[in-house]
Amino acid sequence: MKQTYRIAVLPGDGIGPEIVAEAVKVLNLVAEQAGVTFEFSYGRIGGIAIDTDGTPLPEETLTLSKKADAVLLGAVGGPKWDQNPGHLRPEAGLLGIRKALGLFANIRPATMHPVLVEASSLKPEVVSGVDLIVVRELTGGIYFGEKKRYSTEHGEVALDQCIYHETEIERIIRVSFEIARKRQKRLVSVDKANVLESSRLWRKVAERVAVDYPDVELTHMLVDSCAMQLVRAPKQFDVIVTENMFGDILSDQAAMLTGSIGMLASASLAEGSFGLYEPVHGSAPDIAGQGIANPLATILSAAMLLRHSLGMDAAADAVERAVWAVLEAGHRTGDIASDRSKAIGTEEMGQLVLAELSKQPIHQ
Repeated sequence: MKQTYRIAVLPGDGIGPEIVAEAVKVLNLVAEQAGVTFEFSYGRIGGIAIDTDGTPLPEETLTLSKKADAVLLGAVGGPKWDQNPGHLRPEAGLLGIRKALGLFANIRPATMHPVLVEASSLKPEVVSGVDLIVVRELTGGIYFGEKKRYSTEHGEVALDQCIYHETEIERIIRVSFEIARKRQKRLVSVDKANVLESSRLWRKVAERVAVDYPDVELTHMLVDSCAMQLVRAPKQFDVIVTENMFGDILSDQAAMLTGSIGMLASASLAEGSFGLYEPVHGSAPDIAGQGIANPLATILSAAMLLRHSLGMDAAADAVERAVWAVLEAGHRTGDIASDRSKAIGTEEMGQLVLAELSKQPIHQ
């Protein structure tokens, strides 16, 4: 009897439906080759859910996600909803699903493949060989603290509270040490301990946890210094761990080292094997519906889904090899093409990956 896995699919807004469609095609081929069954359940999140359900995160979407083995998400947001109040913005759906599903660890690899060196805005000698991971705490900090705005005689005042519990810090630090232990055994913990009390607690917990990982070198770096070093000398980094807001910023910066944010996958993990997988880029409403979006970040996110949530390492490797083979053959979407006139579209890129993947038998 075939092994059956349940995957919740949340295409979202903008280019989300286009890029997710290509990733689902890849997963269907993987299922066929590996002799397993994927059951896909579709749900709404973000702006499309606001329009149809009156909320960025419908209860129906949460229910189907909780019943799944993993979630594949496209992107949310767009100018249509920019003036909405906070609880009716598409991004509130993302924050809500992360909290509701206990997705506390966001894993964002940034690896420079040799064939994409020319796509980076930095010098080849700076980015060649970059291979790092940003681990971002995802359910604490300023994004989830109390938010308030009130008026005074001197004008409006806004408050965003940043709260971190010791247990929240410890679990993300441990995840980072485990990842670093399997790589180059170097972990940089990023904070703002010279100013923020939450960062001083963060650093204290990191030092305490480090005792359990004597084989991993732990260093600390202030967030402003890290931002500078990521551009100046990114190859010094192996694994970076940081809190929610710093991680949001630094992971996007790291993504651009590789030439295009359209190439970067991510995993948001809960305790155990459950995770939500999505491309790092946004919904790109300016190109939505044109069939020119890069689906590779979403396809690579599907590979992470196979590896982290389903334990299908061989299939994940095969998908990644297929993506790199297509790039090595010179195929590019507009965001990574040096000659835009030769760029291919979303579906064509997806078909090329499928063709390469079909050449690679998968034995799980």
